[in-house]
Amino acid sequence: MSKRDYYDILGVTKSSSTDEIKKAYRKVAMQFHPDRNPGDKAAEEKFKEAASAYEVLSDGDKKAKYDRFGHAAFSPGAGGGGGFSGGGMDMNDIFSQFGDVFGEDMFGGFFGGGGSRSRSSRSRGQRGSNLRIKLKMNFEEIANGANKQVKVKKHVLCTTCGGNGAKDKNSVQTCGTCNGAGQVKRVTNTFLGQMQTVNTCPTCNGEGNTVTAKCSPCKGEGRVYGEETISIDIPGGVQDGMQLSMSGKGNAGERGGSSGDLIIMIEEEAHESLHRDGLNVSFDLYITIPDAVFGTSVEVPTIDGRAKIKIPPGTQSGKVFRLKGKGFPEVQGYAKGDQLINVNVWTPQHVSAEEKAILEKMQQSPNFQPKPTK
Repeated sequence: MSKRDYYDILGVTKSSSTDEIKKAYRKVAMQFHPDRNPGDKAAEEKFKEAASAYEVLSDGDKKAKYDRFGHAAFSPGAGGGGGFSGGGMDMNDIFSQFGDVFGEDMFGGFFGGGGSRSRSSRSRGQRGSNLRIKLKMNFEEIANGANKQVKVKKHVLCTTCGGNGAKDKNSVQTCGTCNGAGQVKRVTNTFLGQMQTVNTCPTCNGEGNTVTAKCSPCKGEGRVYGEETISIDIPGGVQDGMQLSMSGKGNAGERGGSSGDLIIMIEEEAHESLHRDGLNVSFDLYITIPDAVFGTSVEVPTIDGRAKIKIPPGTQSGKVFRLKGKGFPEVQGYAKGDQLINVNVWTPQHVSAEEKAILEKMQQSPNFQPKPTK
């Protein structure tokens, strides 16, 4: 099932401003908020769908990639170890990452004052940063897709404390300021009556607990610097400079926070004799004057081996032959390019006296006079 267009989801256009996109997202999110639609799975999916759309369209870099490549820029395949994502968030991610759009207590105040959804917005640790790597691929790998095992140096989860940053389980205590809620409420009297505000707990930073003794290996961060081997499935047809995103494979977060993403930039290795032109591949074939006159059969290189083609008699320099389907596939599409063979008749730069005499005689023949094209 194909994904819906992000612009259609939010009801905006490519020319919409950041403020317009934020306003549209707020409207859609309020319409399909789970607290407004209890038990409605379809509404919950639309709520998540809107969050994914906003995550991309509100970010200048991600929006530019989406405008150029569509969903293929973020979801090129179900890669091992997490897969690629352009907004694969769970409900906790949505409430924690988009508080700036709605305010700390937008949902809690609007939908009944701190129900289960407002509590789920409690942050847990700090999200890890994204990582960027470059991945070189040759023509054959680009044409057929490839699985790459890549060793990445990064922050990984501390196995000693399990990511919570505590020395042991007795070192984790419920926050006394918020009693584990991660939020503190304050009621003030105004001329309109009492007004309640909810803010992140300043003692535990919204985590709901405090650590009395830190884990030694990670010094309380819940992560250590290490190395991870990541399996990356690259689909066929990617291009030089294309960036793919692998969700949750960046740096581990602090104290149990979610991991960042792994951004993979494709570097296309040059081929010794083939050249890329979009989905097509081109090859410059040089033949002799006799081959052009009498015709011949030659082998040419292709992405996946060699192919034999027939050069008919009288072939002119500049003639282009086409090998159907021998180019690159479209990323997540059905189209496939061709291989174009550009014929060049080789003119010798040095000839012997005997060859010169033959050529001079040929020059006088009407068969060797160029014919005007119609």
